[in-house]
Amino acid sequence: MPMLREPLLFVATSDIAGKVRGKAFPAARLGERAARGVGWTPTNVQITCFDAIAESPYGALGDLLLVPDPEARFEIDLGGRAPPRDFALGDILELDGTPWECCTRSILKSALARLERVAGVRLRAAFEHEFQLKGPARPRGDAYSMAGFEARRAFGEAVMGAIDAAGYQSDTFMREYGADQYEVTVAPEIGVRAADAAVVLRELVRAAALELGEDATFTPIRDPAGVGNGVHVHASFVDASGEPVTHDPGGPHGMSALTGAFVAGVLAHLESIVAFTAPSVISYARLTPHRWSAAFNNLGLRDREAAVRLCPVTERHAQSAARQYNFEYRAADAAASPYLALAAIVHAGAQGVEDGLPPPEVTAQDLSRLEPSALAARGLVRLPTSLAAALDRLEASPTARAWFPGRFCDIYVAHKRHEIALVEAMAESARYVAYEEVY
Repeated sequence: MPMLREPLLFVATSDIAGKVRGKAFPAARLGERAARGVGWTPTNVQITCFDAIAESPYGALGDLLLVPDPEARFEIDLGGRAPPRDFALGDILELDGTPWECCTRSILKSALARLERVAGVRLRAAFEHEFQLKGPARPRGDAYSMAGFEARRAFGEAVMGAIDAAGYQSDTFMREYGADQYEVTVAPEIGVRAADAAVVLRELVRAAALELGEDATFTPIRDPAGVGNGVHVHASFVDASGEPVTHDPGGPHGMSALTGAFVAGVLAHLESIVAFTAPSVISYARLTPHRWSAAFNNLGLRDREAAVRLCPVTERHAQSAARQYNFEYRAADAAASPYLALAAIVHAGAQGVEDGLPPPEVTAQDLSRLEPSALAARGLVRLPTSLAAALDRLEASPTARAWFPGRFCDIYVAHKRHEIALVEAMAESARYVAYEEVY
């Protein structure tokens, strides 16, 4: 006789640590829970990726609501032995229904509303993820190869099928350059759905790997002698009617005035926001020259060493080019909550629009060969080389801190400094293993 079973729905939040945490309830009661949520504890925000709790201003006090969004519910059956996945993304609210100061999804919604208010546009974005599978290493020579693809075809097809079942549009699956490294892309989405898709994709990759006896890691970098795992955020804009407004054939390198100001804002504040987009201790081993990541606050044209890259278009027809045209933020990894990373990028860009910044120059050289004085003369800086330095630059920027609600920045910095303290005594090899395990 089969066991009794009550189908459960897991309501989830992507937190400061980039972890998906939450609580389950009977799925049949979604309507009730969408109205009043489930209980949540404020100090949960200070649970680090290693499950140690950083100093919290809330202590044992307070109550919150984690409220599922019925429009962000995902019922996905991967087949195999495990029961179907049923989960919903949600917002953390105060008991009176207002957004809590540390709800990452609410923070993104606020940033998107700011962009719409100052520029009259909506953000269209997609997250491009790299990750590695942790099983026995494949022979060398598999980078970008059909052999490397075929070795994990079943896994790739499961991931792509799950993405489509979740209501998103799968795009590409590729065997990447690193050891057992793969890349998955999805089609762009408008607004908060873009970050929702990134949260869902990571969970589906892990679930598909588990079903096939694999173990996936999104760690920023497994081995400092190897390549890193980036999260590249592609972005463009549409107006109220859905028409693209990112491209202007007469603008510098095809950028509209809006795009130029937005990208200039991102670059102007990049050293302050990288603490949100590359938020682990080991993230900064990846953000170094010659790793095809980002080391300076520069704009590149089809340059995979630039912090922001103008991406190519494949059609000459003006309207088609306008719809394809986008830029890519490359100084991010999956230790970051997609909501928080995208919020930081949007706020920085919106600041550039508000300040009327001119479009930045496009660099086309190895910036690591230039002296600091030569970089400074062009408005370029070396990005922070450690998480501690990145947090220092965030704390030193009243502009960036003002983008976020209440005590959020102080809480975030305390969380991340505690994370630093947890790993600083580890041997270097142990530190990389620790992050590989938690991400």
